[in-house]
This record gives sequence, structure tokens and C-alpha cells, in this order.
Amino acid sequence: MPGTSPLTRAGIFVDQREGYRAFIPKPLPPHPPLRLDPELSRLLERAGNQLGRLDEVATLIPDPDFFVSMYVRREAVLSSQIEGTQSTLEDLLSRELNELKDEHSDVLDIVNYVEAMN
Repeated sequence: MPGTSPLTRAGIFVDQREGYRAFIPKPLPPHPPLRLDPELSRLLERAGNQLGRLDEVATLIPDPDFFVSMYVRREAVLSSQIEGTQSTLEDLLSRELNELKDEHSDVLDIVNYVEAMN
């Protein structure tokens, strides 16, 4: 079929007129069916246990929304630093508290990143 990639177990990519490729998944259940061997079962059980621990720890956080918002800011700073910015988390927080007025600093890149994430 023109404009498509080879069929994979999961589905195909189809070229769209707009210039992007859409992934079209195969119907469920997969064929051949998934094999739950002992190793995969052990890993799934371990993952479930870890999610349970995370859920329990989440009940100890006084304000989960604040925790998540600070995590987003930390991620924004680290991602921006990979791209070469020189701003820190302290710079971002100062800017958000209107203590940092420099409109041409790298911190604006981070502010934009946080806004995009939110």
C-alpha cells in the first residue's frame, strides 16, 4: 500500500496529506497472543508492588499538587540546561516571585517550558 510503512505486530504508520505519519494500531487482542512467561510475570508483580509503594508514599505528601509543580520546574531547569541555558531553579523561582526582572535572561526559556508543561 503506497504511503504506509511495513506492517508490524503493533500496527502501521500511514503518511497523511498534511505531512505527518499516523500510527494505526492493530486490533486487540494481539496475534499471536502475548506470552506471560515466568520472567515477565515476575517483573509485572515487582512493578505492581512498586506502584503500591509509590501510592502509599503519595499519601504522606501534604500537598501533592505542590510536589508535582516543583518537579515540573526542576525538570524544566534540567532540560533547559542540557540545551545550554545557565539559569537555575533558584533563578526560576525568583522570576516567578517577581524578584528577578531580567527579561532577556535564560530564565524566560525555563518559564516558557513550565507554561508549556502546565
